Formats: sequence, structure tokens, C-alpha cells
Amino acid sequence: MIAFMWNLLLALIWVVLTGVFNGYNFLIGFLLGYGSLSILQRHITLLNGYSRRLPNLIRFVLFFFKELIKANFKVAFDVITPIWYMKPGVIALPLEARTDLEITLVANLISLTPGTLSLDVSDDRRVLFIHAMFLDNEEELRAELKEMERRALEILR
Repeated sequence: MIAFMWNLLLALIWVVLTGVFNGYNFLIGFLLGYGSLSILQRHITLLNGYSRRLPNLIRFVLFFFKELIKANFKVAFDVITPIWYMKPGVIALPLEARTDLEITLVANLISLTPGTLSLDVSDDRRVLFIHAMFLDNEEELRAELKEMERRALEILR
């Protein structure tokens, strides 16, 4: 997170030094700062692993948008057809996430996806309870949610 803040600071410095205050110039500054920090990460231990996070973030955003679109079509189809295909239920998802930030991110990503809602976290913070609108195949749903958790944790760790 500190490396990302340095990257934002470098992008803002770039914008101020060039005197062009727009999003395109900020993006150029961000990319230049990213490149600079990627080079420096070999010498500054605080920056270790920063160059891998942006590609992971891009892959995660593409994955999440694909899942989001797929879930939206599934819910929309169920709403507009006269026969309801939903089989709601609650499942327990064992978590690999340990910190509050990781658990919150995973729970919110699950809640953002139509058809699923994070309900509660167990007291020992190892299980997330999720309400699913389509619980046809519990193991398949659990595997999809675990894949989302794995990709989200890839960004944070």
C-alpha cells in the first residue's frame, strides 16, 4: 500500500511539473512512477512485489467484470421469465483471508455480484456465510467464490 501511495505522489508531482492538469497526463505520470518504482524495488525492500500488483489488478478487474456480467444476465433472465429458476439458500464458505481488510474485500466483492450476499463472518473469522439466489450446485458455487477470493487475495498479498 505504501508503494501505491508513492506511485500516486509521483504521478501528482508529474502533473504539477508538466503543468497539464488532466486525467491523461495523470495516467502518464502514474505509469512513469510505476516504472520507476519497479526499477527501485530491487534496492528498497519496502517496494518488493509492487511490479506484480498492477498486472494482477488488471487480471482481477477483467475477471470480476466477466463474473458481474454473467451474474447480471442470470438474475435478469430469472426476473423476466415467468418461471422462476432460483433456489435460494445459505452456504458457509471457509476463508483463506485473515486480516480485516482481506475479509471485508472478499465479503464486499461477493455482495457486489448479483445473486449473492454476504451475511456474516464466524466469530473465529474463518467462515463467511453467504446467501445465494441460485443454489443449484453448492460445490460449483463454492468453487466460483473461492476463485474470486483467491484472485482478490492475490492483489493484497
